[in-house]
Amino acid sequence: MDFEVWPEAIELGQLFATHGYELSLVGGPVRDLLLHRRSHDLDFCSSARPEEFEPILRSWGDGFWDMGRKFGTLGAVQHRKDGTEVRVEVTTYRSDTYDPDSRKPEVAYGHDLLGDLSRRDFTINAMALRVPSLEFIDPFGGASDLGKKVLRTPVNPEQSFDDDPLRMMRAVRFVAQLGFSITPDTAVAIADMAQRLSIVSAERVRDELVKLLLSDRPRLGIEAFVESGLADVVFPEIPALQLEMDEHHRHKDVFEHTMMVLERAIALETDDDGPVPAPDLTLRLAAIMHDIGKPATRKFEPGGKVSFHHHDIVGAKLTRKRMRALRFDRHMIQDVSELVGLHLRFHGYVDEPWTDSAVRRYVKDAGHLYERLNRLTRADATTQNQRKAHLFERAMDEMEARVKELKKREDFDALRPDLDGSQIMRILDLKPGPEVGRAYKHMLAFRLDNGPSDTVTATAELTRWWHEQEG
Repeated sequence: MDFEVWPEAIELGQLFATHGYELSLVGGPVRDLLLHRRSHDLDFCSSARPEEFEPILRSWGDGFWDMGRKFGTLGAVQHRKDGTEVRVEVTTYRSDTYDPDSRKPEVAYGHDLLGDLSRRDFTINAMALRVPSLEFIDPFGGASDLGKKVLRTPVNPEQSFDDDPLRMMRAVRFVAQLGFSITPDTAVAIADMAQRLSIVSAERVRDELVKLLLSDRPRLGIEAFVESGLADVVFPEIPALQLEMDEHHRHKDVFEHTMMVLERAIALETDDDGPVPAPDLTLRLAAIMHDIGKPATRKFEPGGKVSFHHHDIVGAKLTRKRMRALRFDRHMIQDVSELVGLHLRFHGYVDEPWTDSAVRRYVKDAGHLYERLNRLTRADATTQNQRKAHLFERAMDEMEARVKELKKREDFDALRPDLDGSQIMRILDLKPGPEVGRAYKHMLAFRLDNGPSDTVTATAELTRWWHEQEG
C-alpha cells in the first residue's frame, strides 16, 4: 500500500530510530490517509517513555508542550518555510482502564504497538504506520471497516466499553462526523452498558456531545445517541421528546420535529463574514432544546387538541439545569436558555404586525442573540401547510426589514433611556437607591415605546411619572 506521508513524520521517525525507539503514526491521521484527507496534527505512539523522548521532541520542533505528561503524552510543533504549522503528539504505548467506581481513567504503560492498538476505541482508529519504514499495521481489519463505513471495536465491545465507557459516546460522535453506522454487536453492547457512562466526568461527555453537534451530520449523531440509550443517561430531555402526541397521531412527533428544526437551523447558518458563522454551537444547542419543555406541559384539551402552555418558560429552566449538569460555561448556558425562552416570541406578529414599540422590545430583549433568534424562529416553522408557511416567512421578512429601517434611525445596540442615572437623580433630587432604578426602568420603557426623545421631552415625562408615583 502506497502512502504520501508528511516529511516531518519521516524525519521524526528517523530521529526516534537513531535512539533505538519505535515510532508509529496512529489513529485519525492514518484513517485520514486512507480517506485521502490531509491533517497537520499528527498523533504517534512509541516504545519510549516521556522522559526518554522529550529531548527528541525539543530538538525536532520550535515549540513544545507537556500538558499531557501524566498520560504519557508530549507535544511539539514545527513551522514550515511557508508558515504552515505541523503539530505532533507522541504517547508511550499504553492502556487506559477505569476503576468501576472512578470517574477518571487510570493510565498504565503498555509494551508493544499491537497491545496499544488493541486498546483503541474502534478498528478504524486501530491502524498504524511505522515510521520511517512506512510499514502499514492493521491487525483488526480497520481498512476493511473503513471501506464498509462501519464502527466496530478492536476487541470484544463489552471489554472495550468497560475499559473506557466514553468510547460509547465516541461511537455516536463518529456516526455524526463520518456518516458511519455502528455494527450490530457493538450497538447491542452500547445499549446493554449505557449506564456505565454515568461514571465518566460530565466534562468529557460534554466535549463529545459538542464535537457531535459541530459535525456535518449532527442529526445522525443525535438519533444514534437516543437509539443507543446513552441519551437516557446523560441527556434524558431529548429522548423524552419521543412522546405520542395523541391516539390518532394527528400531531407531529416532537423528537422528529426537533430533528427537522436542527437541520433547518444549520441550513440558515452563514459563512464566516455573516452574523451566524457555521458551525454555531449556540444555535444548534438551542435547536435541539427549544421544545424540551413540552413533555412536562402537555395537556389534552377537549376536541382532541393538545396544548403545551408555557413550554418555552419551562424549557428555558430545564435547559439551564441540563447544561449546568454537563458543565457548560455560564455564558453559553445563559445564551441557549435565553433562546429557548424567546423562541415563541415572534409568533404573535404573524396574526397582527407589531407596533414600532413592540419591534424595539423584541430587538432589545434578544440583544446579541437577535440573529440567532430569528434563525431559530424560522427553523421552528415546520408546518406542511404551504399557505401558513408562506405567511410566516413573509411576516418574518417584513419584521426584519422594519428592524433594518429602525436601525438606520436609532442605535439599537446601545438602546438606553434618553436620561441616564445621574440625570435622573439630579432632576428628581434623589440619592442612589431603588427609586432611581424604578425611574430608569420607566424611562427605558418610554424610550422603547416612543423612540428617541430630546432632553426636554424626556425630562417632562420623567417629572410627570414621578408626580404620579408620589400621588
